[in-house]
Amino acid sequence: MASFLSKENTIANNDFNRWLVPPAALAVHLSIGMAYGFSVFWKPLGNALMGEDGKPLAACAAGATNLSEKLAGTAKALFATDCNWTQFDLGWMYTLFFVLLGCSAALWGGWLEREGPRKAGFVSMLCWCGGLLISAYGVYSHQLWMLWLGSGVIGGIGLGLGYISPVSTLIKWFPDRRGMATGMAIMGFGGGAMIGSPIAAKMMSYFATPTSVGVWQTFVALAAIYFVFMLWGSLSYRVPPSGWKPANWTPPAAQNNAMISSKHVHLKSAHKTPQFWLLWLVLCMNVSAGIGIIGSASPMLQETFGGALIGQPDVGFADIKKDEVMTATAAAVGAGFVGLISLFNIFGRFVWATSSDKLGRQRTYYIFFILGAIMYCTATYVAGFKSLALFVASFCVIASMYGGGFATIPAYLADMFGTQFVGAIHGRLLTAWSTAGILGPVVVNYMHDTRLEAGVPFDQIYAPIFMVLAGLLVVGFIANALVKPVAEKYYMTDAELEAERKLAHEKSIATNASKINGNSSVSQSSSHPILVVIAWTLVLIPISYGVWSTMQKAWGLFH
Repeated sequence: MASFLSKENTIANNDFNRWLVPPAALAVHLSIGMAYGFSVFWKPLGNALMGEDGKPLAACAAGATNLSEKLAGTAKALFATDCNWTQFDLGWMYTLFFVLLGCSAALWGGWLEREGPRKAGFVSMLCWCGGLLISAYGVYSHQLWMLWLGSGVIGGIGLGLGYISPVSTLIKWFPDRRGMATGMAIMGFGGGAMIGSPIAAKMMSYFATPTSVGVWQTFVALAAIYFVFMLWGSLSYRVPPSGWKPANWTPPAAQNNAMISSKHVHLKSAHKTPQFWLLWLVLCMNVSAGIGIIGSASPMLQETFGGALIGQPDVGFADIKKDEVMTATAAAVGAGFVGLISLFNIFGRFVWATSSDKLGRQRTYYIFFILGAIMYCTATYVAGFKSLALFVASFCVIASMYGGGFATIPAYLADMFGTQFVGAIHGRLLTAWSTAGILGPVVVNYMHDTRLEAGVPFDQIYAPIFMVLAGLLVVGFIANALVKPVAEKYYMTDAELEAERKLAHEKSIATNASKINGNSSVSQSSSHPILVVIAWTLVLIPISYGVWSTMQKAWGLFH
């Protein structure tokens, strides 16, 4: 098994169809992307324990009014079996997801480059699906620490390995379309929740009984489904032999585009360059400016527009909160808004990353920062005269560029540092995502709560928040403007590059051809065109289902 998973046994022959790799990457990313959709479990898990009267038991943190009391309640909830969990208790899994994603990608990125994407994808599958099974038993036995350990820690490691496993592979298969290739895969990570959330909701409804909310059974079922998809995806990974390039494609001359390097920077040298830290800041600012506001999209819309969402423009959000019917109606509209910006987040990953192949990465990020700041200013202005359509349009554009930033950064790194270690360098850069995952929500939630406590009307809370987020984009713009080609001293020599390729069990075109002619078991079989159709069909069916489900929710936004 170890031999089969080795990088040496994933070297493709000259007849391999490179279009088989993106659906394999999508299969992995669509599975681990369900991390974004875990909030679908919060409400059911909060009512998991029922009393003899048929009503949910009190929460472990019942009566908590400040942060220290909430933390004490969470500490009790970790091991208690006689009280329910709160969203605050469960929400720490989100933090674990994305902190562990960045840390594991940074720690094991170099191992991935040496061992290859197949082994990394396989380990990711074991961690993600195994974590779900541990979480299922945690729900069954009502042990919160098992959810944190299973999905949060072990699953988070699986997220990191699964996220970066196809990046360098896709870039090497598509040197002519780096942005498009990474955009296709990373689009899958954004779309995982779009598919998984409605499926999980249906499963919980199916498995629910008078004594069970159906969550642990749903975790087991999802683990089985993701096991099949991730196993197929990871085992379908292939890497091209060194020196491979698409037919009839000529690499651009360095003098024609100084921002695209034809040389390679070693992993141990990448963080010593100013370009690495500037791109770290570029990603951190782009994500920070989007993640906090996207995470509070539904309440933001309801608080800003109030009764205008339900055909009663003279009614404020404070009055809506007093009426259960109006509250439910406004929440449904808010859910439609969340669905709509989710679609733009997902497809923005593909559209913007693909566009960057023509525009260039630096110019694409200029657009993100300039247009993003304009959209935040526009949202501030149109919220004042309650233009719902323009407000929604502004955040759809912001969401598309938030997703586009994730998908464009791997190609930007490949342009700067070459392709030899781009997967590992990308892994280290993802610590910017972990940082932004804390910075963005803290800024938004802190400013929201303090203004609310100060008595600011609901529809005026967000204007200064938007201005602060626009300021973060200005910082990102400056960092992007400072990015220049990497200095010659950081590049590997030809001898160093050849030594690294031997260490990573890479074969050249000539070596690979001799293995094929010698009928070596190492060489991969040719790929029939029908396999490409089957592979794409397998991933497009769930994507279509997710889009249809999300559009149903979004339809209610203006109807």
